[in-house]
Amino acid sequence: MNFAQTPLHRALQLLGRGRGSRLFGASLCVLMLSACTLSPDYQRPELSTPAQFKQAEGWTQAKPSDAIARGAWWELYGDAQLNSLVEELNRSNQTVAQYEAQYRQATALIRSSRASLFPSLDLSAGKNRSAQGTGSSSSSLSNNSSGIRNTYTTQLGVSWEIDLWGKLRETLNANEASAEASFADLAAMRLSLQSELVQNYLQLRVIDEQKRLLEATVAAYERSLKMTENQYRAGVSGPDAVAQARTQLKSTQADLIDLIWQRAQYENAIAVLMGKAPADFALADSKSIPALPQVPLALPSQLLERRPDIASAERSVMAANSSIGVARAAYFPDLSLSMSGGYSSSSFSNWIELPNRFWSVGPSLAMTLFDAGKRSAEVDRTVAVYDQTVAQYRQTVLDGFREVENYLVQLKVYGDEAVVRQEALEAARQSLRLTENQYRAGLIGYLDVVNVQATALSNERSVLNLLQGRLIASVQLITALGGGWDSQQAFSQAQQ
Repeated sequence: MNFAQTPLHRALQLLGRGRGSRLFGASLCVLMLSACTLSPDYQRPELSTPAQFKQAEGWTQAKPSDAIARGAWWELYGDAQLNSLVEELNRSNQTVAQYEAQYRQATALIRSSRASLFPSLDLSAGKNRSAQGTGSSSSSLSNNSSGIRNTYTTQLGVSWEIDLWGKLRETLNANEASAEASFADLAAMRLSLQSELVQNYLQLRVIDEQKRLLEATVAAYERSLKMTENQYRAGVSGPDAVAQARTQLKSTQADLIDLIWQRAQYENAIAVLMGKAPADFALADSKSIPALPQVPLALPSQLLERRPDIASAERSVMAANSSIGVARAAYFPDLSLSMSGGYSSSSFSNWIELPNRFWSVGPSLAMTLFDAGKRSAEVDRTVAVYDQTVAQYRQTVLDGFREVENYLVQLKVYGDEAVVRQEALEAARQSLRLTENQYRAGLIGYLDVVNVQATALSNERSVLNLLQGRLIASVQLITALGGGWDSQQAFSQAQQ
């Protein structure tokens, strides 16, 4: 803005020509009606983003739309107990409570900065007891009560800072943008914690399935050990077969025991996420694993744009832009209007009477003439903060595209691998059946059986671990896309 062209400059010129006495009031009205802003016009930072993801077809570029409702995305897994756990997290998680309190602080700042646009009204009342020397000695003064005076005052004052340069309005804009960023941070933290709980729950259920697998395997190995011991007593097999059968059984039992502490860790993590002490929470074993959502080939790219962390970064850019205007306003004078009136008397009995009234009214213009570059440094700092938030916003968007690409390719590869793993598992099961039949017929030794059993168990566990990886990757993809879909575009349920 050119200061020589501002209403304030023209008003000062008029005052300098001697006409200020009759034009001051009119000029003041012009000043208040023509208040300007010194912040740059805000524009969302430009981004060089791809039109679609390379790992999936049907993605198109879109503008940020974080206001779109996300919905209960965890219901895609079709597990009623999981749904209740997430709802409890939404109500009782202490980290969410912290971020919610931060958001309330931000909204309180909005109310405070909005109140600064209006006049303030103050009321004061008091009594003052004072003494003044009369030229006599201090001893005579102490005995002379006429030197002591009581003063009773009451005063009502009005003060108002005229927002000539938009400093107060830009402060309000910055606080509003910061509050929106705080709300987005709350949504981002809630989504992150929901994702963490769902991942912990899914991994716990996979462990339950692994426990059932190992328990069935231990039972089968116990039968094999008993059969081998019978054959040893009958002289059909040697002691080495018994030792191999016992080794295999004990190793599998140890693996089963190892799952106990792994499950306990996930159970305790879920308890804390729901705001409960681990000692007060327990999850019973489940006989099924939640359904694996199937990612459709086409999803609107608005889902990525709804990410709350991207929204928070963009709102921070808005707040930094407004802060530049606040810093620039320090170069210009502040205009304040004040008015006060009240009563003052030395006697309490006739304190509030017309002859004891007083009043004052007048404008105040204040401006810093020299500060050794302090204001210039503050403007440079706010510009640098703006550049920093722009870079953070762009990096957040790029990280979002990277995460989505990673999880898309991960799910695709896991899907292809699952087909091959299942084929390997079926072959291992068939090989185990044939080998056990040959052993019972006495055609092969027990060492051959041990090797085939180990291979079959390894394939069983590999299939479960792969299913766990696919479930976790699906949660991470949902989180990377901002969480949730419209019911018309939802994941179709597909039990793998």
